[in-house]
Amino acid sequence: MKSRLKVSRRKLAEMAIFSALVAAATMVFSVYVPATRGYFNVGEIMVYTSALLMGPVVGAFAGGVGSMIADIALGYTHYAPATLIIKGVEGFIVGYLSRRMIRYPETAWRVFSSAAAVAVALLVWTVGANYYTGEVELSLGLPTLNSVQVTFLIPLTFWIIVAALSLLFILLICYVTDPYIGWTVGAVLAGGVVMVLGYFLYETYLFGLGAALVEVPVNVGQVTVGLIVSVPLVRTVLKIIPKHLL
Repeated sequence: MKSRLKVSRRKLAEMAIFSALVAAATMVFSVYVPATRGYFNVGEIMVYTSALLMGPVVGAFAGGVGSMIADIALGYTHYAPATLIIKGVEGFIVGYLSRRMIRYPETAWRVFSSAAAVAVALLVWTVGANYYTGEVELSLGLPTLNSVQVTFLIPLTFWIIVAALSLLFILLICYVTDPYIGWTVGAVLAGGVVMVLGYFLYETYLFGLGAALVEVPVNVGQVTVGLIVSVPLVRTVLKIIPKHLL
């Protein structure tokens, strides 16, 4: 009984900590999207990190509750109910799939991981070059503090470099240390697809098809940023803290 209670308390603590991290990551960096009265953020980094490190239960709770808290704190209350469900399901899918790897020979997984590397590079290039090149206005800071508005120029070469580095990073891991990295990438993308589709349906209901379509590349951008940051971040954490201790 004591052991079960201890595990329960630890799980609650993990949920609280990672929910706070998701909320902070979502709030600290945002770009307003007028068409849907929504915003671009980097919260997916911590949604995926929570799910990959802690599994589906913590991933679902932190993704849903942490992201909902951010919506409320930033004033996007009309998104909060949908966010609780959509981001919760996203976190669950990533956490669940990442721990349910299908067993195939290493050669087959290297081929799959190589294909995943190419897919990620193309995703980074397509989204970045078409939707995030040029002048960008960002809001930095938590809502309880004085946020800072920053405007700067993102050149096309930036996305070429990011796409190339993403490709090289995944290929390097695939052929040097972990041929199964493609499964992790696939798990993240599966959760990302559900998130993009979920918000598309919700925004179509609220604002109509045209406005919802505007938000699609914004959400795809969030998935892309979350993927290319969370995967190396999780690998770094696991080098410091063994997985059985998490």
